[in-house]
Amino acid sequence: MDTNDAIDVVTDAVDAAGELDAAGALDLFPDATLGMPRRFRPDSSAVRYAIHLALRPGTVARKAGELTAELGRVAAGTSAIAPPRRDRRFSDPGWKNPLLKRVVQAYLAAGRTAEELLADAELDWRDNERVKFILTNLIAASAPSNYPLISPVAWKAFIDTSGLSAVRGVRALARDMSSAPHIPTMVAPDAFQIGKDLAVTPGSVVFRTDVLELIQYEPTTAEVHRFPLLMVPPMINKYYITDLAPGRSMLEFFVAQGYQVFVISWRNPGRWARHWNLNTYGAAVVDALDAVRSITKAPKASICGLCAGGITSSMVCAYLSATGRLDQISSLCLGVTVLDQAEAGTAVALMDPATGKASTLASRTVGYMDGKSLAEVFAWLRPDDLIWNYWVNNYLQGKTPPPFDILYWNADTTRMPAGLHRDFVELGLSNALTRPGAASMLDTPVDLSKIDVDSYVVAGVDDHIVPWPSAYRATQLLGGTIRFVLSTSGHIAAMVNPPTNPKATYRIAPGNPPNHHDWLAHAETVQGSWWPDYTSWLADRSGGMKQRPKVLGSAKFPSLDAAPGTYVFER
Repeated sequence: MDTNDAIDVVTDAVDAAGELDAAGALDLFPDATLGMPRRFRPDSSAVRYAIHLALRPGTVARKAGELTAELGRVAAGTSAIAPPRRDRRFSDPGWKNPLLKRVVQAYLAAGRTAEELLADAELDWRDNERVKFILTNLIAASAPSNYPLISPVAWKAFIDTSGLSAVRGVRALARDMSSAPHIPTMVAPDAFQIGKDLAVTPGSVVFRTDVLELIQYEPTTAEVHRFPLLMVPPMINKYYITDLAPGRSMLEFFVAQGYQVFVISWRNPGRWARHWNLNTYGAAVVDALDAVRSITKAPKASICGLCAGGITSSMVCAYLSATGRLDQISSLCLGVTVLDQAEAGTAVALMDPATGKASTLASRTVGYMDGKSLAEVFAWLRPDDLIWNYWVNNYLQGKTPPPFDILYWNADTTRMPAGLHRDFVELGLSNALTRPGAASMLDTPVDLSKIDVDSYVVAGVDDHIVPWPSAYRATQLLGGTIRFVLSTSGHIAAMVNPPTNPKATYRIAPGNPPNHHDWLAHAETVQGSWWPDYTSWLADRSGGMKQRPKVLGSAKFPSLDAAPGTYVFER
């Protein structure tokens, strides 16, 4: 398999999983600080699940009978049960062996019955999500493909390498389990080089504080849009998710469409930054906006915030509205951002006040939350693709995982200061952004309905971090005219969705009714990436065209370093 084929395989697996991302849900921050093993212990939700099943003896008996009958057909060789088409675990021809085929069919039948029993129990939303999390991981862990003694691919690798695959696998397992995150390596640490393979769009750092570096990118068109665009990435990740490999870079694409593009590169904080909180980062965004408008001599700027960066950007816009400065904002774009966290997937379901309190205490003691722990949390949300897929590749076959830029970025983790961690946990527990004045930014009450600028909201249809119905609810919170776009794929692949992707589609609808089901019923599917749609939408809100600047920065904000700057290299 050559490199391009390997990348295609990883891309398909990641897309199917809804994408891994440590850019993610605020509500998993407690588990990142307290550890994931506690989530696999039975809790009150499991007890209620058992009670619900006990009250449905007829249902349990029927499912047991159906499973017994199916296992009988499996033993007789007449069962038609088979893995889904996208399930790569059993794609090797070796699984067609009559005995192994029966093992797989029995596994699939048992897993299907377990999932049906959970659905029949009719638990409330939170209990269902919690039990489903445990059940999903148990089913994934018990897959026959994970066990070396019966795995055809493990035996083939062992024979082909004269046993070296087993030695390599044991070494890889020992190495991965010796330090956080305690999960299989998804990409080799030397697979890419920042500034050489990734984050290579030409530009300069034009503003630096203790919190951020502001990078301006070189225009590639003779004329540029008058109003600049400021990208605000998550505060818990490196910024270059917006500037991956050439051809897959959002920044590169936006620059090519004639936009004056700036991006914030957040500093990787240590214990010394334990006091940094939402106000710290909100003030940094305000400072960056002032610098962007000063450099470009523009009265307005557009903001594009991703995930946690979108939450902060929204709160900053609410602050600007309350202080009479919203006229500095031309438009707001939110990518895979959750503002209303009610029933927002497994992330919210796993969270409770006691966990939040213990988590913030843990991060306050250390001074920060380690991004590696957060990466472990997100991996267990999609165990088949993000744990056991690499278990088989790395340990059973003794192979190095293929290079993939998104997974390399994900492994390049950062820390979250204790103050910001506390604020995000409290914001998630109270769901404060849904109530005017319940949250504040820079000592100013936040009312999202007062953000009466046009907004472009993007979600991923398979997003397991920010479920698209949760992202859609931003249309009911923000003021102004809102264009909601439902992209393909999951949390990160929905964002990293270049026009060259032949599988890309997105959905749009003429209005934003209160119920997302009504929106979906009227939505039409458009072939291609949402990137051109966004830049076309943005053009009408960017103040016309002017000659491109001859130099980057200005007398007040001179160029300091070439992109990608210095903060991106801090570990």
